[in-house]
Amino acid sequence: MIQGLGATINKKFSDGLYTIGFFGKTLRGIGPFFWRGQASHRVLTLQILFTFVEALGISSLQAMAIGAAVNVIGLPILASFSQSKLIYPLLITIITRELGPILTAFIIIARSATAIATEVAGMVVSHEIEAYISVGIDPVEHIAVPRFLGVTASLVLLNVYFSFFGLVGSFFIAQIISPMPPTDYFNNILQSLTMADILVSLVKSVTFGMILAIVATVQGFSVERASTEVPQAGLRAVGKAFAWCVIADLAISALFYVL
Repeated sequence: MIQGLGATINKKFSDGLYTIGFFGKTLRGIGPFFWRGQASHRVLTLQILFTFVEALGISSLQAMAIGAAVNVIGLPILASFSQSKLIYPLLITIITRELGPILTAFIIIARSATAIATEVAGMVVSHEIEAYISVGIDPVEHIAVPRFLGVTASLVLLNVYFSFFGLVGSFFIAQIISPMPPTDYFNNILQSLTMADILVSLVKSVTFGMILAIVATVQGFSVERASTEVPQAGLRAVGKAFAWCVIADLAISALFYVL
């Protein structure tokens, strides 16, 4: 039992070191990718199309639903304490700083983490990676870097889009509960929005994007030769991406509130 536990710990440690090394190699490949990766630029474009553009519908619906829920539940309660103006910092905190980044990360994990892991795993099983190496193409630069950049950029853009729709959608719900001029609503929103809120939201979205892109790609490269490993890689990518994004979210939020 002790030997089995030790072997598990050693494997986890080795996997962690491999992931860190893979992350470093991916970062080093960004420069060469832009200089001589013309063939991979199409992969980057398609990744942004799939990860960002095709997720706009579900993201906007989710953002408007959350904004509406905050208004419907929070506004009457705050009004009973004569604190209706607190609804604006509450909206900023919930939508922009807390739920926006993590929910957009969950959307992309469900859509793209599985797709990336299974796609890369399929390349490994079908010996495409070996073909790239045989003709002098770096598989990390050609496969990992465009997906890393595409997913990270898409998560940042989707997070901005989520915040916009959440705040704008909540305005229409607020009109039903307590009509007000649009200028008053948006002036209060802008006054409640601070640089710290924007910075935390951006840091979270960039961090989540890097995490899920690296985790998905590493899981794809980790398969051996059996085709049955391909769906397993997708499942592992989703589970680990969810876990690490939640841990990163808690860490960044705790750091923000401490500082």
